[in-house]
Amino acid sequence: MEVDHQTLVWFSKSFGLFYLIGLSLAVVAYAFWPSNKSSFDQAAGSILREEDKPWR
Repeated sequence: MEVDHQTLVWFSKSFGLFYLIGLSLAVVAYAFWPSNKSSFDQAAGSILREEDKPWR
């Protein structure tokens, strides 16, 4: 079986597309996972805490 350039290009583009779609779905699932809410809320509020004021 001989593999030509067009076949390799098609395979690499298809694999890359499905890889990026899967990676994007994993990131979105991680961001919206209910057990991660507390750590994200803590990170969002950490910039507003008292001890994070500029040094004088």
